[in-house]
Amino acid sequence: MTYRIEAVVDCGNHLGEGPVWDTATSTLWWLDGTGRRVGNPSLWRLKPRTGRVDHWHLDRDIGALAVRDDGTLALALDDGFYFFNPDSEALELIGLVDAEQPRSRLNDGKVDRRGRFVAGGMDDKEELAICGLWRLDPDLSITKLGDGIICTNGPCWSPDDKTFYVADTFVDEFWAYDYDIETGTISNRRVFADTKSVLGVPDGSTIDAEGCLWNAELISGDLVRYDPEGRVERRIGMPVRNVTSVMFGGDGLDEIYVTSMARVKHPAVHDRFRVDVKPQFGAGTLFKISGLGIRGVPEPRFGG
Repeated sequence: MTYRIEAVVDCGNHLGEGPVWDTATSTLWWLDGTGRRVGNPSLWRLKPRTGRVDHWHLDRDIGALAVRDDGTLALALDDGFYFFNPDSEALELIGLVDAEQPRSRLNDGKVDRRGRFVAGGMDDKEELAICGLWRLDPDLSITKLGDGIICTNGPCWSPDDKTFYVADTFVDEFWAYDYDIETGTISNRRVFADTKSVLGVPDGSTIDAEGCLWNAELISGDLVRYDPEGRVERRIGMPVRNVTSVMFGGDGLDEIYVTSMARVKHPAVHDRFRVDVKPQFGAGTLFKISGLGIRGVPEPRFGG
């Protein structure tokens, strides 16, 4: 099958992440997780029908976002959950997490089909398993679902809501849990897949309508599709090495948006990243893949 990869927004994201397609408004939101460290905008929005791109600056690292019914956002920032109004740029604290861990910051997150926002932390030096996995409910209560994580990435759910997937990037593993959609609880953790024998490590993920998990494989530059049994079904080589997350979008949910990273200086204690003096050409760009004939599933809004 012939498919096309194109650069959609040359945004130069320091750490592009967290794309969310809002089906009600045909809008793509994404973020630059550590953009504020180099003076870049933190939040981005694309309206593909008009080509309009908007962005906002924050003075905090940002890990994930969720759209609310009133058009505002719920954000997972470095130290907790917040509301953000793009019109007024007002930021309102919901609740803090991992306050006793100054090296931990919230990283990736997604919303389940009951409107709960689940986000997990990462050690900023990508070394210690000091981070938690958290659930923000529509009533704004915060519950800890797990801990002992180095770097949370790729949370998503199977189309039938029975399985929750999440990766610890620097353990090189994807985990699957049984998920109770009525209570938002997880149980029975097992290894779904791993990247121990390949160059890349798992970053952001999404699920398609066939129940396959798509992962942006950091370092290798591959977009990888795993079948429901955890087997690699295909690899798509992207134009840059450090692809970071993936999301289905478009009016038919049959296009794939992929974020990437232009950062070359890493705080990590490991040596997994290639040492560069300047970003690879095209690094930090927002890409789009079309023509695959595969559809995604709608992303829910945060219920609070």
